[in-house]
Amino acid sequence: MLPANDNHVLISMRDTCALTSLSRTSIHRLRSEGRFPCPVELGEKRIAFSRAEVLAWISARLAARRASA
Repeated sequence: MLPANDNHVLISMRDTCALTSLSRTSIHRLRSEGRFPCPVELGEKRIAFSRAEVLAWISARLAARRASA
């Protein structure tokens, strides 16, 4: 069960891909360009993303689409 305030919930790369409909490769490319939220390092070979930051990124993309329409 998610906490009431999910600002600090971390999601896996797999969940990030599902939430954004982007591939891992696309997310890595956007990250390297500074156009996607930075991950949180959980271990030597494990990262996660802030769910709130990913949702904010999605909202910004939607807002940009509306602004250009």
